[in-house]
Amino acid sequence: MWGEGEEEEHEVVIVLELYGMIIPLVGLNQHFVPNLTLGAPVIQSLRKHTEAYLDCHLMVTNPLDYVEPLSKAGASGFTFHVEVSKENWQELVERIKSKGMKPGVALKPGTPIEDVYPLVEGENPVEMVLVMTVEPGFGGQKFMPEMMEKVRTLRERYPSLDIEVDGGLGPSTINTAASAGANCIVAGSSVFGASDPSAVISLLRSSVEESQHKS
Repeated sequence: MWGEGEEEEHEVVIVLELYGMIIPLVGLNQHFVPNLTLGAPVIQSLRKHTEAYLDCHLMVTNPLDYVEPLSKAGASGFTFHVEVSKENWQELVERIKSKGMKPGVALKPGTPIEDVYPLVEGENPVEMVLVMTVEPGFGGQKFMPEMMEKVRTLRERYPSLDIEVDGGLGPSTINTAASAGANCIVAGSSVFGASDPSAVISLLRSSVEESQHKS
């Protein structure tokens, strides 16, 4: 998660220029996570510098309220949590798509994988599932390898689905996630805390690509 300081923005834009993609995490509601981060202003600021895909993870209890502002700010993807959207996910997905963004659904470690099946198999489905490999809210947590069973289950059930993993991903854990079937990786601390972020990103990308070629 990033703030609005010039130093942080410059660092993020460098990575964007090198690799063409970034995934800003947006935690805005203290009823869902205990901390607050900034959302639309960060996206709007980054969009001034890049045409890269900007994917937003909404850790909030009222994701519908953020579709319009994030769309206007320039977000490319909008991922909401299944735990707070079981009653209105169809309306939410329709709204996200109508604003030109790609809809995704996330689930916390304690949420059964079966909870996302209706959202993937529905008439107007999400296009990505994000499996949290830490409890949402704070960066730098330890990777939970037991969550890879969810990834394997999803990959077997939906061979062409985009499956993202978020939490504790880095050089020591990427092979576990990639071999389980994850093809989208969120890495924060391991990249921006590294002496050579580009080398870490190259390693993460190579691991995913190698696993995809083997499957």
